[in-house]
Amino acid sequence: MPNLTRAQWRSDIVLAAVLFVGGLLSAVLSAVAGIYGDQQAEFVLAVAYVAVLSIPLAFRRRWPSIVAVIVSAAYFFAVTLRVPEVYAGNIAMFIAIYTVGAWSTNRRRATIVRAAIILGMFAWLFVVMFQDATMPVDQVPEGFPSRTGAFSPFVASQLLGLALNALFFGGAYFFGERSHQQRLQRLALEERTAELEAEREITAAQAVALDRVRIARELHDVVAHHVSLMGVQAGVARSVMDRDPDTSREVLSGIEESARTSLRELRQLLETLRTPDADDEPNVDTAPTTHGLASIPSLVEAACAAGLPTTFAVIGEPATEPSPVVQVNLFRIAQEALTNARRHAGPDATADVRVRFDDSTVELEVTNTGRRASGAPGLGQRGMRERAAVSGGSIEMGPRTRGGYLVRVRVPLAEAEVAHV
Repeated sequence: MPNLTRAQWRSDIVLAAVLFVGGLLSAVLSAVAGIYGDQQAEFVLAVAYVAVLSIPLAFRRRWPSIVAVIVSAAYFFAVTLRVPEVYAGNIAMFIAIYTVGAWSTNRRRATIVRAAIILGMFAWLFVVMFQDATMPVDQVPEGFPSRTGAFSPFVASQLLGLALNALFFGGAYFFGERSHQQRLQRLALEERTAELEAEREITAAQAVALDRVRIARELHDVVAHHVSLMGVQAGVARSVMDRDPDTSREVLSGIEESARTSLRELRQLLETLRTPDADDEPNVDTAPTTHGLASIPSLVEAACAAGLPTTFAVIGEPATEPSPVVQVNLFRIAQEALTNARRHAGPDATADVRVRFDDSTVELEVTNTGRRASGAPGLGQRGMRERAAVSGGSIEMGPRTRGGYLVRVRVPLAEAEVAHV
């Protein structure tokens, strides 16, 4: 049984009521006109016939096959018994056959029911045609088409009746099938729309999850760098506090500066993740900033101040300015590499940071001379790999054969330009 809406149920009831009123009016006029002459049935049969035609149509979309059989049987007996009503019966027959094709969920049953009704009607029509053609001449009623001639008025009227019935039943069958196909397409479109909506929600949830990963990575980079720097500076201050108070105060001032820098970068990160209103003017005091390759020397200075002697060099000139995204990713990779060197390389280690440009790539290399880090790779190394992949490049990380550790990332300038666009 199809799933009907309340509006469809109400429309079927209204259709049945309209057909009942129209059928009664047609029956009254047909009885007065005497369409069947002396063989016309009683008017009470016409009223019953109209009721049998119209009432089932209120349930036509709930039980389309049953309604079609009832309406067809009623029409057959009404014409056979000369019930004075024709037009409402024709309309009800068309609607019933159309509804079977449009709303029946069992397509095999729908085909069988419609084929049986149509074949039965044409069989009955041929029987009537044969009876009329073989009727004795003395029994032919007045006004009956003449049967004389090769193409008599009788033959013409019968061919006209066959053509009209073929159009009638063929139209009901065709439009029913077409309506069913359109309904299936509409349902498929609604399902696809629902799937797309669900996919959109999943995509939005994935975007939120990726954004959280990015936030976690940025927080790790910022906090790990400055906390590591403050830890080293605190150790230096404690070791020289007694014998060199001035140096200890300078180191503590550096710790304070590192704390302020960390808070400032965290605030900048949060400002970057916000979406300001289009009508608002940018606030120069809180506008977010982005680190780039030009900020790497500040990392080198901070590493030297934290007790890790570090050198920095730029080799070559960029053929194309790397995009801001690539620059901030390279900055964060350098920051993470130096943070790991301070943590794991040991007290006598040194580090070297180099940025190389050629015609097609930019390369960042961070090396140190300390001992090899122990333990499994953590979130920092995973973040460096993700940043290299996002930038369209590759990264190499691992211990060097002559000691120490190497981090080398290589990004195509062409890919950087595409990402920027």
